[in-house]
Amino acid sequence: MTTTRRSVLGVLGASGAMFATGALAGAASGTALGPTSVDVRAFDRFVGEQAAMDAFSGSLLLVHRGRPVLARSYGRANDAAPNGPDTLFAMASVTKLFTAVAIAQLAQAGKIAYTSTLDTFLSGFPAEIAGTVQVHHLLTHTSGFGDTFTMPGYLAEALAWTDADQVMTGTTDYIRRTALEFAPGAGSRYSNAAYHLLGAIVAQVSGKSYYDYVRAHVFRPAGMTTTDFYTRPQWHTDPRIAHPYAKQPSGGRADTIDQRLYIGTPAGDAFTTCADLARFAAALRGSKLLDRAFTGITLSGKVPPPPQPGPPPGGTPGAPHVAFQCYGPVTLLVGGQWVTGHGGGAPGTSTDFQMYPDTDWVTVILSNYDYDGGPPPVVKKARDLITA
Repeated sequence: MTTTRRSVLGVLGASGAMFATGALAGAASGTALGPTSVDVRAFDRFVGEQAAMDAFSGSLLLVHRGRPVLARSYGRANDAAPNGPDTLFAMASVTKLFTAVAIAQLAQAGKIAYTSTLDTFLSGFPAEIAGTVQVHHLLTHTSGFGDTFTMPGYLAEALAWTDADQVMTGTTDYIRRTALEFAPGAGSRYSNAAYHLLGAIVAQVSGKSYYDYVRAHVFRPAGMTTTDFYTRPQWHTDPRIAHPYAKQPSGGRADTIDQRLYIGTPAGDAFTTCADLARFAAALRGSKLLDRAFTGITLSGKVPPPPQPGPPPGGTPGAPHVAFQCYGPVTLLVGGQWVTGHGGGAPGTSTDFQMYPDTDWVTVILSNYDYDGGPPPVVKKARDLITA
């Protein structure tokens, strides 16, 4: 299932074999390399403590100035293998970054304008939607479209699809029948539907399937050798792929592969490793995927997202919360540093990818557990240490 923010975690129940929480815990594997000004040892201890309590299962990688500083893996990927540096994790909504880069590449080539409306590329939408929703609105979650997974009947039908074309065309058809929640540009709501449509635009403009375009123009030039859109049957059988273990009311965890779509969409659930996402960061920041101008266009803030409850990340109550939605990522000002990236979550999945351009850090945290109330505590701990 392509993912939304954490609110989607309650949409689905869980099925599959039940595991006691302790049965999924595993020993750590990984390396700590090189000194930095950040207390990496404190972070390493914290992650180990979380894993020992079965509060974290997954892999993480911290990179400073292009060099790996800490790599760790904990827990089990599946019945056949523990999590390790080569384990592939469902990315959830971090996938949206690939879709945003694909759109920017086509804009750089002069094939898409950010002000182009939906009817420039896709047919079958009501006139009041087709002629007013712009690519800019889709990228910034200001289109008025909402979440595909809350559309009546969508999930029941989508789980029965058995090929990539059904997933793409079927999802687009559902979105065509959806009314906007507000006029484009008049509000903000995180939207899986919008990013799916961006992927459909990539396919229409490029003349390739969305999946083939991203493989050829994002994964390959970034050196992401194992990142791909694996299918649900592959998820079941490939021991390299971490299974999603969703928390159950009983306190145990259950494998929820069969609650996910046959294949991920432009809004979520490509599969990757920590190392591949670090390569993506290097390629994006190094202008290997886009020229310098369009890299800046993609990574710079466009609109402030809706206010979030609680204190700002890394801050205290009453402190200013500076955040902007970019063309794909979200950028935050934390402790005087800009933090730019994306997170994702679904039953049995929690992912986080962040770039710190002021101090040249990159953090990748991929987990095959879900977490109540947001990302795993290790995500917040990493950000707090780097921005302290």
